[in-house]
Amino acid sequence: MDDYHLQEQVGFVLRKANQRHLAIFAARISDLTPPQFAALAKLHEIGETSQNQLGALIAMDAATVKGVIDRLKARGLVDFGKHEADKRLLMVKLTAEGFAMIERLIPLAEQITQETLAPLTAREIGTLMRLLGKIT
Repeated sequence: MDDYHLQEQVGFVLRKANQRHLAIFAARISDLTPPQFAALAKLHEIGETSQNQLGALIAMDAATVKGVIDRLKARGLVDFGKHEADKRLLMVKLTAEGFAMIERLIPLAEQITQETLAPLTAREIGTLMRLLGKIT
C-alpha cells in the first residue's frame, strides 16, 4: 500500500489536465459551457441531427444532452423540429444566431487547444492524441 501515490494515477493526471484545459476554456469562452460549445460545434460540423444522435456524437447521455439543448434553445442558438419520416425523433439544428456564434468561437477553440497543448512538442501532441484515442 505504501507504493500508491495519487499523483501517479491515470485518473488523477487526466483530471488535472482537464482542469487546466477547462480553466483556459473559461478564460477565453465565458458565455458557453464546454458541453454547450461541443453541441454547437458538432451541429456546425454535421448539420441537423436528432437530439439522441447529437448526444452520442458528443459523448453525453440523453438526460445531459437534453438539458444542454434546452439551455441553447432558451438562448435562441438552436431550434427543434420533427423528423419528416419518424415524427417521434426530435431534430436539433443551429439557428442563424447559433451559426454566427459558433463561427466566431471556433478560432478561439483552436487557440484553447493550442494553449492547452503548448508544453508539448508536435510529436508529443501526436503521441498523446493517439494514446488517448486508444483508451476512449
